[in-house]
Amino acid sequence: MASLQSEGSGDVGFSEILDELAWNFTYGAQGAGNGSLSGFWYNRNQTHLFGALLALTGNLVISISLNIQKYSHLKSAHQGSQKPYFRSILWWCGSLLMAIGETGNFAAYGLAPITLIAPLGCMSVAGSAVMSVTFLKENLRSSDLLGVTLAFAGTYILVAFAPNITQDITARKVQYYFVGWQFLAYVILEILIFCILLYFYKRKDTKHIVILLTLVALLASLTVISVKAVSSMVILSVKGEMQLTYPIFYIMFVIMMASCIFQVKFLNQATQLYNTTTVVPWNYIFFTTSAIIAGIIFYQEFLGAALFSSFMYLFGCFLSFFGVVLVTRNRENEHLQQSYIDFGQIPVMQTSLAVP
Repeated sequence: MASLQSEGSGDVGFSEILDELAWNFTYGAQGAGNGSLSGFWYNRNQTHLFGALLALTGNLVISISLNIQKYSHLKSAHQGSQKPYFRSILWWCGSLLMAIGETGNFAAYGLAPITLIAPLGCMSVAGSAVMSVTFLKENLRSSDLLGVTLAFAGTYILVAFAPNITQDITARKVQYYFVGWQFLAYVILEILIFCILLYFYKRKDTKHIVILLTLVALLASLTVISVKAVSSMVILSVKGEMQLTYPIFYIMFVIMMASCIFQVKFLNQATQLYNTTTVVPWNYIFFTTSAIIAGIIFYQEFLGAALFSSFMYLFGCFLSFFGVVLVTRNRENEHLQQSYIDFGQIPVMQTSLAVP
């Protein structure tokens, strides 16, 4: 710990953070771990708010892109066109918006805690439902209205009571967290569970949705950890505090890419075997839960959090989960002649509501 405190200017505030967390280790004290929309909270957490706004905007842009792609396929099916979907200008417009939304989500992980950004993926599902009704003339159900309302309410509570720990994730901090006993124990347990599930998946040919989505969630926990590390180091480097010369940056980059690729593999398997309206809500719940646990263990984002704030945060998660389930429950699906890209519910990539 002493070595961390003595390294470069980027790590000077690390001991201050720990001191503040220790001071805040109560059930009602104001501090870094006690969320509140007071002026004090706002002044200390403008960066977190900007990250949350970036994630919300990115998710809404992704919703627009998914509906544009869906409209492109509906139009082609209606006209009886046999052209590949990738030759459609509308489809490419949707893909461009998708890339913009993903970039916003990627940057958001570098600005705010994982436990704040990850649950905001519900806005992509809720936004898709609203735009499907508005622009694609799909049926508006009472469960849609209730689900969207709960998703918005849950989002507000999440932003209000999410952990407020302010720290620059430098390369040296990532190295410190990477070799911490908490993370090592977590990784060992995760690898053990992953191998057991993979055995049933491969050897026993058991492709239950819970097994597939748990495999995705286990990989997602590594993804969100690496995404936050890479995004934070890139942002600090752009600000002039070079982090790209450390080997840990490239280790995290490789983990991020590999975990994303295998997530898509298992998620595509799930969408092939099960209805998308079943995969989407459960994948969101599994992913978000896994991401929150990863943020708590690796980045210690709930260290010093007040009991009431923690309860309200979990309540906001519950509202978001329930809202997504209501929006996707028994939704009628339109079968298209061509499928469009399903990026999956991974950090900076959202799952669509349309049937592939």
